[in-house]
Amino acid sequence: MSTDAIYDLVAPSLDDFEDLAREIFDRLPGQFRQKCGQILFRIEDLPDDDVTAELELESPFDILGLFQGIDITQAGVEEGATGEPNVIYLYRRAILDEWADSEIALGDIIAHVLIHEIGHHFGYSDDDMERIEAEVTDT
Repeated sequence: MSTDAIYDLVAPSLDDFEDLAREIFDRLPGQFRQKCGQILFRIEDLPDDDVTAELELESPFDILGLFQGIDITQAGVEEGATGEPNVIYLYRRAILDEWADSEIALGDIIAHVLIHEIGHHFGYSDDDMERIEAEVTDT
């Protein structure tokens, strides 16, 4: 990349992250996406103080994403019956920090976090999530 191209680069915004997350989600295997139903995606710079305290994080940069809601493998009730939507949070500044400290493409990091958090929702094993991630990042 030329220095001219680097000169004009800016960090992706919250909206850019949402667009990228949706694009990655759209590339997930169809059967996986269909199971997701009405999961909401929220992009925030960092987790709020309550999440940081609840998870006993040393720093809000210690978490890249979070699933909040009912794990459908444990729910025992229909999804949405609680009135609260399932939400996957992606934390932009923490992800950017991870990206800056690695040689991994930003899209691959977001794909990893997104798949990992959705995997929690379904109770998938790490091997299952790695297989799905390979399908997405190899395209």
